[in-house]
Amino acid sequence: MYRDNTKVIKIGDKLIGGGNPILIQSMTNTKTEDVVSTVNQIKQLEKAGCDIIRCAVPTMEAAKAIAEIKKQISIPLVADIHFDYKLAIAAMENGADKIRINPGNIGSIENVKAVVEVAKERNIPIRVGVNSGSLEKSILEKYGKVTAEGIVESALDKVKIIEDLGYDNLVISIKSSDVMMCVKAHELIATKTNYPLHVGITESGTVTSGNIKSAIGLGLILNQGIGDTIRVSLTDEPTKEVESAKLILKTLGLRKGGISVVSCPTCGRTQIDLIGLAKKVEEMVANYDLDIKVAVMGCVVNGPGEAREADIGIAGGKGEGLLIKKGEIVKKVEESKLLEVLEEELKNWNN
Repeated sequence: MYRDNTKVIKIGDKLIGGGNPILIQSMTNTKTEDVVSTVNQIKQLEKAGCDIIRCAVPTMEAAKAIAEIKKQISIPLVADIHFDYKLAIAAMENGADKIRINPGNIGSIENVKAVVEVAKERNIPIRVGVNSGSLEKSILEKYGKVTAEGIVESALDKVKIIEDLGYDNLVISIKSSDVMMCVKAHELIATKTNYPLHVGITESGTVTSGNIKSAIGLGLILNQGIGDTIRVSLTDEPTKEVESAKLILKTLGLRKGGISVVSCPTCGRTQIDLIGLAKKVEEMVANYDLDIKVAVMGCVVNGPGEAREADIGIAGGKGEGLLIKKGEIVKKVEESKLLEVLEEELKNWNN
């Protein structure tokens, strides 16, 4: 598999590439200069399961804030710089574990060299990021439009700039909002380089559209053995990104741990608030680190059979419901107590 053969890169205390577990990233949406708000959000993301956090560094104040933020968090921090090379240097001097730049946006080769020298001195990885919306004019003219081939060529050109400056502690990120173009670009670049790849569908949208696009795109890419870190980009609270990323990895069999919830669709036989019950179960199980499957069924007729593959399940009827383990009915309870009974079982699962 491609990811088994990618170069191992150390980001803070985390290792990516070389077959190491795929790590989940997200990005704060606070003002990085606001240390209290930024730290609070990062801690929420840590609790949700975020492995690496990225913060925007648009000002020198933001770059200096990294030093204080780093003292209060437990996961590696990536500084995101778009234009000013001085901010990249300041971010590294203030403790960033990795920086994200597009060498084409940093300016002259002297500016890029200045950034690389500090990274080399501190052994800080550089993530070379190229988005389909930021391709240089020469690439667009060569291919006639934005293409997967153009995205890959642009990224590898940027990588070569840094390699020519004597540095190869690199991660590559190529993103597009066009899902299938993004998939094709990753398939191409995986055959041309062994640097670790950070994968995501950029500007994917709100929770509904963003999750669908990201699940399809990341699913197709990751299932081919491509990708070492991921981000699900959503127009919503960052914790939603982490929840979705965890579920994508679990669905693909690339991450274990945490409870999986399966629930049946509603139908004419449903006589309980199945939608509300399933949502409550999802919220409740988020607090447990059990590697089991929980089924939520809306019908006592088919519930036990449909829940057979789950470790434990509940099935609702008219005013009452069933607690089911491995497809066998354990007991019948009042509908109002279904959630309570399920939680009690989970609390004592390993006892």
